[in-house]
Amino acid sequence: MSEVSKVASDVAISHIGLCVSDFDRSIRFYTEGLGFRLAERFDIGDSLAQLAEVPPPIRCRSQMIVNGQTKLELLDWKTPTPEGAALTTRRQIGFTHLSVYVNDLAAAEARLVALGATPIEYTRTHIPMRDSAMDVLFLADPDGIRIELVQVTSHR
Repeated sequence: MSEVSKVASDVAISHIGLCVSDFDRSIRFYTEGLGFRLAERFDIGDSLAQLAEVPPPIRCRSQMIVNGQTKLELLDWKTPTPEGAALTTRRQIGFTHLSVYVNDLAAAEARLVALGATPIEYTRTHIPMRDSAMDVLFLADPDGIRIELVQVTSHR
């Protein structure tokens, strides 16, 4: 076994963290809109300030949500309050988007818009492939975090 294979077999993704501005709105968006379910919940205080890379005093709520093998951590900062803005292009350094498969793009879009998403119309794209096609649309969640919706359709 090569060194790369040994390392790869020792690594698994735990979760992806998202700092949100309105905790309850984000919980609804990701659970009702994208089918995540609530998992572990933690309160983060001064004893974890170093781990959080934020000087004390800190007060934050961490809510894990899961959908299949995907786990997101929603961070609800109380002290200090959240800062900054979500990325607005996928050429900015850092995580750029969350991509999800949907069975019905129009229905998923309508559901997410009702929960506060904003469609990014110029990204609406139809991609023909050999035996199928993909319809793709990016939306911004209520905090501006990009969500890519992908519907694969068959030509048969």
